[in-house]
Amino acid sequence: MNIPFCLPENISPDDFLQHYWQKKPLLIRNGLPQIVGLFEPNDIIELAQEPDVTARLVQTHYSDDGEKWSLKRSPLSESDFNDLPQQWSVLVQNLEQWSPELGELWQAFGYIPQWQRDDIMVSYAPEGGSVGRHYDEYDVFLVQGYGHRRWQLGKWCDPSTEFKANQPIRIFDDMGDLIFDEILAPGDVLYVPSRLSHYGIAQDDCLTFSFGLRFPNATDLLENLCKTLEHQSETLATSDFSIPFRLSPQVQPNALLDPKMVATLKQRLIDVLQNSHQLDDIFTHAVATAVSTRRYEQLTEDNEFYPDEVQEILEAGGWIQQDSNVKILYTENPQRVYVNGEWIDELNEAEANLLIRIANGDSISWNKLASKVSGQDELELLLDTLCDWLDSGWVVLNDGE
Repeated sequence: MNIPFCLPENISPDDFLQHYWQKKPLLIRNGLPQIVGLFEPNDIIELAQEPDVTARLVQTHYSDDGEKWSLKRSPLSESDFNDLPQQWSVLVQNLEQWSPELGELWQAFGYIPQWQRDDIMVSYAPEGGSVGRHYDEYDVFLVQGYGHRRWQLGKWCDPSTEFKANQPIRIFDDMGDLIFDEILAPGDVLYVPSRLSHYGIAQDDCLTFSFGLRFPNATDLLENLCKTLEHQSETLATSDFSIPFRLSPQVQPNALLDPKMVATLKQRLIDVLQNSHQLDDIFTHAVATAVSTRRYEQLTEDNEFYPDEVQEILEAGGWIQQDSNVKILYTENPQRVYVNGEWIDELNEAEANLLIRIANGDSISWNKLASKVSGQDELELLLDTLCDWLDSGWVVLNDGE
């Protein structure tokens, strides 16, 4: 299924990235009509009770003491959905794992690099249901798939924003002056930048799908950098990482760690990180592993593919494409391919080029596959490799029907 970019006709991808991305919200009426009819509320309630699903049940209770929220995380059971208050919501993460049709809709946001994709979450709520006023540390396209939800957008937030005390979820009351107040119908899309406060209220039984896009934080990058340095410690020239230290000691208690010395070491370490050419490649590797890592473990089916079977399907009009559950990226100079947080270093040139084409959105037909090889032997090797990728869940085989 070829999904066009989800943007208004008068806004190009370049316009969006320059004027809207992480700057201001954008409403796209009927921006993703392909999502309508994929799910109904009962589908999500039933899915939330599956043992391998990551889900949350949020309830709002009212009493003389005011508003009180409760949160229960998966595993959820049928009994959790009995005797619910009037206002509640259930949220399911990583929904593309359970619906390849939904996962294909990532194509609609293909003007954002795929390494920024986090996951697709769905929120079901009956009339009046909500998860409160809040903000997210990631950018999100909110897609209405069923029913109607009213969205209000307000102030920009930051780490100093205060949340309501003694509540299990991060919510607040003050959204400042509203800059947006609209009701979304099925197929409508609302882009909300990171840290912009928002508040959604179900107008009827409704499903809202959140296509989340996330940057790595400093912890992710430092953790992967340390892992890379540890892994490559035997091959590194340690002299390149020595810290020149010329600081006259001050008279201090014998066991005191001098704060001035700590500050100097910090600055010298920053200088090494900034100026070491040897570290550039290591840091690139650390970034690539961080941003290609899935937040949720990928579930794969116990299928086994064979070259003759794959060739037959491709010759009959089928094609190979990337599985939407997988994160694939590559670097240049040197060229490396990463899949789900791992550097795939055993690829030959033909295999690497094929996987890069797939990661860039190319659907591989039999003609495309056969035209890129120099002979029958190389073709057979690529078919074997495709079977390995299919078994690993990196790619999917469509039969064309």
